[in-house]
Amino acid sequence: MNFSFYIAKRYLFSKSSNNSINIMTIIAASGTVIAATALFIVLSGFAGLKNLSLEYTSVVDPDLKLFPLEGKSFIVSNEDALKIKTINGIQSYSKIIEERVILEFDGKKQIVTMKGVDANFTKVTAIDSMVYYGNWLERGTSQIVSGGIISRNLSYGVLDLTRNQKIYVPKPGKGQISSVKGAFNSLEAYNVGIFDINEELNSEYVFANIETARYLLNYNDHQISSIEFKLVPEADQIQVSEALQTIFGDRVTIKNRAQLNDALYKMLNTENVAVYLIFTLVIIIALFNVIGALIMMILDKKASLNTLFNLGTTTKDIRRIFFLQGSLMTIIAGTIGLILGFVVVFLQQQFSLIMLTPSLAYPVELKLINLLIVFITIVVLGILASKLASQRINRNLVKG
Repeated sequence: MNFSFYIAKRYLFSKSSNNSINIMTIIAASGTVIAATALFIVLSGFAGLKNLSLEYTSVVDPDLKLFPLEGKSFIVSNEDALKIKTINGIQSYSKIIEERVILEFDGKKQIVTMKGVDANFTKVTAIDSMVYYGNWLERGTSQIVSGGIISRNLSYGVLDLTRNQKIYVPKPGKGQISSVKGAFNSLEAYNVGIFDINEELNSEYVFANIETARYLLNYNDHQISSIEFKLVPEADQIQVSEALQTIFGDRVTIKNRAQLNDALYKMLNTENVAVYLIFTLVIIIALFNVIGALIMMILDKKASLNTLFNLGTTTKDIRRIFFLQGSLMTIIAGTIGLILGFVVVFLQQQFSLIMLTPSLAYPVELKLINLLIVFITIVVLGILASKLASQRINRNLVKG
């Protein structure tokens, strides 16, 4: 067994005759354990919150979405539709017509985004499962399904047959407007459902049948705003995107779910890095205790070091003893902290110890990457702290 490693283990696990040294060592080790535990719990909690946030986007966002490269619409011919069906990996797709409209009810108006969807839309997304009041659209009707905030702002509910909603869309074209009424296409609609996804979507979107949107926008049967795709679980997203690009050429651009929510992904990743850096600073502060404990122990073991030096141990080997002692302390304390953190996160997953709401447990997720991040952070910073403390040893000190 390596001589320096053997002495380092003895110094680490043996009790010092000086009680203050023992207390300093316990404080240093405990601080590292707590810091490692806290960092792992926070990263696991943030991973859970991240997944919870992204779950809501998966309800309304498809695996792939195809947009026109220029303008608001493009043409999908019957030949294009047949080619799409030949692509392996596509489970279902839905044609979409989307536009900003004016929604009016009982004298109140709000500008919203109307999304006209076909019968396949509920096969591509799970939006119908988010309707908490009323029902989803029936085909061949002028029904709409509204976000909860929109229905509250305009003071309407579901299936109020005595009063209807009105949708206005500016007519396309050029020239002067002769009358306000002639400047808009309009349609009477009936709200049959209210959905609840998140604040942004609840205050922005109204869903309608694609025929309703086509009528209001004067689109022909092949003219649409986008196509949304649901892929089979084992599909290669890149290959499917390339196949779609081959069909439509440079007329369109294709985005996946992450690209559709680019701002959200960037925000979540930035917050994750910020949280990691903050708690890494906590670990650095905790490791100052390790440096202090090692320096105290060096001074306490001065007589023993002099004996080792007289027996032929070099100053370099003596430095290595305390470097290994500090490194062992942080690695063992960090491992204990990770185990404690793992147990806490596992218990939260299994027994919902902390609740966000009476029906929703605080989300956490056990991820191997978080274990590795915490362990590597502890090891690297622990080695640096031990190196810094061991450099205090010089020839004059060990010679006594």
